[in-house]
Amino acid sequence: MSYTFPAVAERPVSDPRTAYLIASGDLRESANVAGWPTQVELESAVTAVLVELGWRVIRANDVDPETGHGFISSQRMGLEVFKNIPDDAPLIVAEAVWQYSHHVLAGLRTHRGPILTVANFAGEWPGLVGLLGLNAGLTKMGKGYSTLWSVDFTDEWFRSGLREWTETGRIRHDASHVRALPPLPDTAEVALGQALGDQMLRDKAIIGVFDEGCMGMYNAIFDDELLNATGIYKERLSQSALYAEMLTVTDPEADAAHDWLIDRGMTFVYGSDSATELTRDQVQWQLKMYIAALRIADDFGLDAVGIQYQQGLKDLVPASDLAEGILNSTERPPVFSRDGRRELFAGRAFPHFNEADEGVAVDALVTDRVWTAMGLVPDNTLHDVRWGEQYGDDFVWVYEISGSVPASHLGGWDKAEGWRQGHVFFPAGGATINGVSMPGEVVLSRVFIADGILQADVFRASVIELPEEETQRRKQATNPEWPIAHVVLHDVSRDQFMARHKANHVQMVYAPSADLADRALLAKAAMFDRMGIVVNVVGRVSILEEDPRREG
Repeated sequence: MSYTFPAVAERPVSDPRTAYLIASGDLRESANVAGWPTQVELESAVTAVLVELGWRVIRANDVDPETGHGFISSQRMGLEVFKNIPDDAPLIVAEAVWQYSHHVLAGLRTHRGPILTVANFAGEWPGLVGLLGLNAGLTKMGKGYSTLWSVDFTDEWFRSGLREWTETGRIRHDASHVRALPPLPDTAEVALGQALGDQMLRDKAIIGVFDEGCMGMYNAIFDDELLNATGIYKERLSQSALYAEMLTVTDPEADAAHDWLIDRGMTFVYGSDSATELTRDQVQWQLKMYIAALRIADDFGLDAVGIQYQQGLKDLVPASDLAEGILNSTERPPVFSRDGRRELFAGRAFPHFNEADEGVAVDALVTDRVWTAMGLVPDNTLHDVRWGEQYGDDFVWVYEISGSVPASHLGGWDKAEGWRQGHVFFPAGGATINGVSMPGEVVLSRVFIADGILQADVFRASVIELPEEETQRRKQATNPEWPIAHVVLHDVSRDQFMARHKANHVQMVYAPSADLADRALLAKAAMFDRMGIVVNVVGRVSILEEDPRREG
């Protein structure tokens, strides 16, 4: 018999002092084309520093003459590009835009040479957001990497870091702001958190996921074996089911939700051109999505729900932003069962995890239960870690997310405005919940996978008020249609945060005072701990300050 054996392709051989460079891109060609000029600037700046250090840089793939850019824009393309890269070559993944990590994860998983992820630190082009998502994915799969970022790539911090990578194949960042959760004190908050954790393990909870794997976020998918051990289980749902349910929601039902929002003071910035402006019909579909999501949650007995937001449904209906933010609000339009006899989940927020990010799902569920048990407003949301700059004595982060922000974070529905989502990414439109987050004390956190286990970083911050002119400058430098929060972290520098954080997302919830924020953080940490999630304390948490810092 004659068998056809596969041909074994020869991989290139690495040369001394030579690094290969790739760029993982967006799935949407409009974003890749728009971001390419900024990507070229980033790559030129990084290459120039490496040339000064006596290194050569080889771009692993050329610019595609048809698309006009050099981003890796699909998983298949990523597999082909990695065939041109020596297995042991130093490899740079340079990011100036949001990127879909799965485009390059297959090649990175088996790459044997040192890996460096690099991003611009800018508001207009979210390279740092893409970098954090990619880093989280590498962390989840246990792949070693180094990481750097810069505003203009001329600062000595960046240059010395790049020099260290070329000399040693790795970069060590300051991790003195991170420490293990110390032995917990005997307080009512700790007892409450432990009791809630015991309840979760005993009674269990269900999160409804409308299709997993949104936005290329490999890090946002939690395997059942890890998730189930915490008492949380998945109900895997289809976005097509959500759309089908939306078709059954009547116009009078959606009108009633719209009237409720208007009565509470929300305004919508309407126009007449649906291609580029917000229209009443777009909002109508969003309100039908809100009602449909709660009815499906009732059908399956869900404790939280996650809508994909960008993928799939964007080609059918307006964006899910408005529905997400309403779900996460304690004060929200009432929704009734299909027969009209029962109000669904009355008097409470229903946790929604934006972009079907399961790290957010765990966090939102735990936060909702702890804050509710403490008699606090449990409305919580994720934010993108979008950007930041120094303002006065503080480094003030720009946190933004187009969906899921509850109106209470803005100070109420009368502080919320509905702006149209960008037409480049959302051809069907839809309203965001736009506004400025009110000043106050907040607890921040992120649940992620590292070392093969679930972990949670918990930390404290303050949302501050900036002058209107500065707020508008920051909004215009990023996405003016999205809600913004001006966040100051407690004893965590910009570079410490960037080096440590394992996601492009961070979860935020308010507390009435600094003391209550500290006590609620303690209860939340105790609940995470009881559920078997390893807790790390990040930065200054006054209630735990008697515990010494450790180097990590």
